[in-house]
Amino acid sequence: MMIIRPVRIEDRATIIELASKTGVGFTSLPLNEERVTQRVERMVNTWHQRAPLEEQGYLFVLEDTETQQVVGISGIEVAIGLDEAWYNYRVGTVVHASKELNVYRNMQALFLSNDHTGFSELCTLFLDPEYRHSQNGYLLSKARFLFMANFQDRFSDKVIAEMRGYSDDEGRSPFWESLGRHFFQMDFAEADHLSGMGKKSFIAELMPKHPMYVEFLTQEAQEVIGKVHPHTEPAAAILNSEGLRYEGCIDIFDAGPTLEAKVEEIRAVRESELWSVKIVTNPQVIPNDGPCFILSNTDYLNYRAVLGNVIFESSEIGIPQALADALQVKPGDVIRAVTLFPEEKA
Repeated sequence: MMIIRPVRIEDRATIIELASKTGVGFTSLPLNEERVTQRVERMVNTWHQRAPLEEQGYLFVLEDTETQQVVGISGIEVAIGLDEAWYNYRVGTVVHASKELNVYRNMQALFLSNDHTGFSELCTLFLDPEYRHSQNGYLLSKARFLFMANFQDRFSDKVIAEMRGYSDDEGRSPFWESLGRHFFQMDFAEADHLSGMGKKSFIAELMPKHPMYVEFLTQEAQEVIGKVHPHTEPAAAILNSEGLRYEGCIDIFDAGPTLEAKVEEIRAVRESELWSVKIVTNPQVIPNDGPCFILSNTDYLNYRAVLGNVIFESSEIGIPQALADALQVKPGDVIRAVTLFPEEKA
């Protein structure tokens, strides 16, 4: 069975192994043992209420209970940009007009912005390629929403997700080549590495503060503004289905889109409900062709989430013993449930 649980200190080695498979552009999971260790320790401190607001974050792992192997990871940062500036580009419009000369030009421009300061952030979503099946990616991504629904007071009322921008098979970013390289004598991969090592603010501070006209970029660079990396398209589609939308903000390095939404308007948060647990002793009464549900307990320190089929009886939700064991709940305990996909109905 596949379960979502909080990260543990002893998961570090497996997380570093996952980091080795991410490739260029995945800045939130750098292949660096010290950085991973610091991140995991910070997450554990958050769960035990030992971290100040600017350091708080949550990291969840997807575990295969048969092999006891961690095969995926996803995270939430509680409030971004409070300890160092959070930068992105807002794609806006600059108008050049002269009534006397009968000239009117509408031009796209990039404005350096800190507008998302204080927002919560969905981040660090990565699934081992060997496990990209059986709806594992959906569980890994959406289980975070049930956690946020359970503990909304621990997050901002708005959430963003930075999507990895386009780069080719050699790790070359057209946007970086057309813009960033003019200000830094380094390859995109090196800038990407520095960003993953926590130096993104330092680099951003050296970027020009005035608006950058999109028309001045190469055609190749213009075409990737707001474009998601092919490997990240499934993750973006999941977030889009839950109500997160591109609102015109992009990453300053690779021009990947930033998706955003109010937490309360995310589909899995809005539609999920709390139910009292009933153990179904005869699993055959639970239809296998019914909607698949994401189920989570409501235990802050020992959060668990799984996928499964269920039945509803009055105010109770019927689940087999195996799911109850995975969620670490017993009859009468309360769990949260929502259909895996928006179009499904219970």
